[in-house]
Amino acid sequence: MPTASVQAQRFKVLLAGVFSQILCIGIARFAYTPLLPVMQQQSWVSDADGGWLAALNYAGYMLGAVLAASIRTIYLKDTLFRIGLVLAVLTTAGMALTEHFWVWAGLRFLAGLSSSGSMLLASGLILHWLIQHRHRGELGIHFAGVGIGIVVAALAVELMLALAMNWQAQWWGFSALGAVLLVPAWRWLPRPVKPVVGSAASHQAPATPPSRTFMRLMLPAYFCAGYGYVICATFLVAIVEREPLLAGAGNWAFALVGLAAAPAVMLWDLIARRIGYLGALIVAMLVQVVGIVLPAISPTLPGVLISAVLYGGTFLGCVSLVLTMAGRLYPASPARLMGQMTLAYGAAQIVAPALTGMLAEASGHYYVGLWLAGGFVGAGALLLAWLRRVDQTAQRLDAEAKASYATP
Repeated sequence: MPTASVQAQRFKVLLAGVFSQILCIGIARFAYTPLLPVMQQQSWVSDADGGWLAALNYAGYMLGAVLAASIRTIYLKDTLFRIGLVLAVLTTAGMALTEHFWVWAGLRFLAGLSSSGSMLLASGLILHWLIQHRHRGELGIHFAGVGIGIVVAALAVELMLALAMNWQAQWWGFSALGAVLLVPAWRWLPRPVKPVVGSAASHQAPATPPSRTFMRLMLPAYFCAGYGYVICATFLVAIVEREPLLAGAGNWAFALVGLAAAPAVMLWDLIARRIGYLGALIVAMLVQVVGIVLPAISPTLPGVLISAVLYGGTFLGCVSLVLTMAGRLYPASPARLMGQMTLAYGAAQIVAPALTGMLAEASGHYYVGLWLAGGFVGAGALLLAWLRRVDQTAQRLDAEAKASYATP
């Protein structure tokens, strides 16, 4: 195949991943964040209810991570990814059809299941295609779709509010947009094909399983990262809108999160080539601590906007660095470790929203939840610093990242 055609195909494959992220993460998962204050104003949803619905969404994501980790055949992964695309549209539309808590709970659970497809299964499928076609196995453009999806969700809610659409009409609007995005996400990602025996694509690098020390420290550190991530991902708009002087700025702050997140993966890839994967992950988590607690320290517009940039510029970088390490350790089956890591990340995402929602309902504000989240992320950074010092797997991964700095 001519080089130009290969590059065009690569671009379409990466765009398929971007569109799947906008659909499954930006709409099926994150549209809930800017819509939560609207639903609280126009329906019966309380702080605690909002937290439980978010927790169930992340429980679905966690189940998806288990499936991604247990499936070995790439053909089944491809089928489940495509089912997830359809599920994302159907669960989004379903939110407009009822006000029953348990129906919503089931829909948010299934939406979380679909979002794991675009994050984990699509990541593995795209990485597999890139490796087969001798492209660099980096997923920066793919993960930029998460940030773009956040921007789309925030601006869409702002536009629909300007059109005086109620919460149900907004869910319908998101489902229509999702149906449009499904088409290129489905069509532009080729079905996996078996490489020809003896070709370069059939000789992938062998797996290099991590040490026990690596897993014992990385899993709780990633749990801590997940706890911090989910608080802002779920409640940022509600936190901003609850401040009298900031009313109306919530969706714009959330859009700023997405704008900061879109280029973040590529930025942290570059940083990792300078200081290693673990070094970059530690720096990202320390910066994220500041972003998380800043609204509690300075509930002003500048404080909130700086918080949005710091949070948006780091949370996706943390995820991509960990998933890239998984790809380095298991080149032929990256979802194997991706799933295990996401279990740790997802467990925190079940606990944190429910706890934070109950704390907010009891206290009338989210400050305690923000400080608790910042403390978790700081503890995770300390665990990673210790891991980087004592473990050979961590040191090898950092050395590989730095070596790739000189690789074109």
